Amino acid sequence: MKISNGFDKPEDITRTSSEEVNLKRVVCVTGASGYIASWLVKLLLGQGYTVKASVRDPADPKKTEHLRALGGANERLHLIKANLLEEGSFDSVVDGCEGVFHTASPFYHAVTDPQAELIDPAVKGTLNVLSSCKKTPTVKRVVVTSSMAAVAFNGRPRTPDVVVDETWFSNSEFCRQSKLWYVLSKTLAEEAAWKFAKDNSIDIVTINPAMVIGPLLQPTLNTSSAAILNLINGSSTYPNSTFGWVNVQDVAKAHILAYEVPTASGRYCLVESVAHYSEVVKILRELYPSLQLPQNCADDKPFMPTYQVSKEKTKGLGIDYIPLKTSLKETVESLKEKGFVSF
Repeated sequence: MKISNGFDKPEDITRTSSEEVNLKRVVCVTGASGYIASWLVKLLLGQGYTVKASVRDPADPKKTEHLRALGGANERLHLIKANLLEEGSFDSVVDGCEGVFHTASPFYHAVTDPQAELIDPAVKGTLNVLSSCKKTPTVKRVVVTSSMAAVAFNGRPRTPDVVVDETWFSNSEFCRQSKLWYVLSKTLAEEAAWKFAKDNSIDIVTINPAMVIGPLLQPTLNTSSAAILNLINGSSTYPNSTFGWVNVQDVAKAHILAYEVPTASGRYCLVESVAHYSEVVKILRELYPSLQLPQNCADDKPFMPTYQVSKEKTKGLGIDYIPLKTSLKETVESLKEKGFVSF
């Protein structure tokens, strides 16, 4: 495993014949220790790519040990220190890469200063990464991890007969008025990405997943997995919320397909199912009848309605979704294996 601020030339890397086809391809993943990014690094290494991975602190074992343990990491994973808010920080990460996957962006709900904690890292970080890409002639395509948060929050009603698709955009003023700070951060970051890409002729594609669940590779608890942990860990109620849900492995695959498929373009909404928390609890009860799961909703208002999200564009990309029930089982089993819950 190399930890460096530079990078050895691709021809210096040991090759095996099965990997020959992709070894000429060097890609980078920002925020590589995150939930989606860790899976992305795993799949890229598995396909023979050389991966330059940015992390805030390469010396922190909690952020890097699970990455070092991946197949192919010793030969083809290079951990490089970078900071979203530091201009030029990604120059050395992007240098020599054909593909750039920008996944780094904070995701949590309990914030005291939304601008500093969520909005600046999301927006400035995206622009810093794209600025590095602009300076790097080898970069052919940038895949940006956006979110359904940047798609569906515009004040338009979402009811069972409504189909949300890639033409929907969240409205930043609506997000501000509703104090939806994470949603606002992703909305502003995606807007900034499209504008910068257009102004500087950069080929970008965005991946817009809903709530991402499934197995964890990293040892720390991420926000979307915590939502499932809360349900199985003795909570007396479930939230009155409806979300789209998607498996982390499908999200990682979609990123790679968005890079590899020449005709991939624009945005891709990644949602396997839209389900209210009551439905999620019902599926968990079927999977784990002995678990003490919440019986009641957190309020007595009518349930937030479900809606539809078009799968047409992602099917065209080649995604065959893992069902929600499988994703929930994988999440719970992974939370058990990681020691977050025991039963």
